[in-house]
Formats: sequence, structure tokens, C-alpha cells
Amino acid sequence: CAWSIERPPGDTAGCTFCHTSSEERCSTCHQRHQFDPKLARRAEQCKTCHWGKDHRDWEAYDIGFHGVVYQVNKWKPEQFDFSKKLSDADYVGPTCQYCHMRGGHHNVQRFGTVYTSMGMSMADRGAPIWNEKRDRWVSVCDDCHSPRFAREQLQALDEAVKDAGLKYRETFKVAED
Repeated sequence: CAWSIERPPGDTAGCTFCHTSSEERCSTCHQRHQFDPKLARRAEQCKTCHWGKDHRDWEAYDIGFHGVVYQVNKWKPEQFDFSKKLSDADYVGPTCQYCHMRGGHHNVQRFGTVYTSMGMSMADRGAPIWNEKRDRWVSVCDDCHSPRFAREQLQALDEAVKDAGLKYRETFKVAED
């Protein structure tokens, strides 16, 4: 995968457990023995792969404001009606699928992040895809927030990722030395 080129080999060793080919399988999100879209629309389905030391996505979502709203309300059908298609969803808060599979599109990478290996390599190089993804994210966030709020939050995230990237590289340098 293109994103793995920039990562140390140890970072990608566990990736093959879930990402065994360039194309994800239906059973990545839809359980083989219970192929129910209602289950695939729940945030926990993403937790199957996106948690733990190499993917802190679930932990970040779960303890963040959006995740707390989800956890408190997920059993209330009037707040999270998982029988509706994602394109018709009007959840009280976002799930992983609501944002990353905007409108029910199955290309999760379309609304993936632009960060790689705890850094901002594409952003730092001024890649056009960075601005395209940023504008797409603002369009998702402005379902509930103002575009200004979304851009400010994304800018804060950029700064945090830059700081974390420096610490990440410093840590590898210490280990290497």
C-alpha cells in the first residue's frame, strides 16, 4: 500500500492481519455469518481492527465527545436508527461509518485522514489531495458544526499531529541510537 512505504517495517507488520489485499472484503465490515447492514452501521464494527497499540482510533473516538454521545444513546432507536441506510441517517452524533462512509459510500479511504506514520508528509509536501480531503472533512463536520468551527478543529489537529510526529521521530532516534 502507498501509505506503508513511509512507515517503518515494524509498523506495518500487524497490518496484514486485517489488510491482506489492496481491496477490503465485504466481510471486513459485514460479519460473514450475520451479514446485516444494521450491524455494520454500528461504530463497534470498526473496533474489530481499529483499536490497540497500533490503531488508537477506537480509544480516541470512545473517550471523545462524539463517542460518549454514541455510547450513551446507541440503544435508543430515535437517536441511532441503524435500520436506516447511511445516506438517510440522522444520528444524534456521528459514528465511524457516518463520517468515513459518508452517504453510504463504501470507499472508506475517501474520508480517511491525510496523516501518515504520526506525521503530515502529504500536507508538508503541499499535496493537492490534502486540501481536497480537508474540504471533504469540513463538508462532513458542517452537518452539525459551522464550517469555521470545523476548519479550526482541523487546524488544531494539524498542530497536535505535528507535535506528535516530532515526538515519534525523537523516540525512534533514541531507540536507534
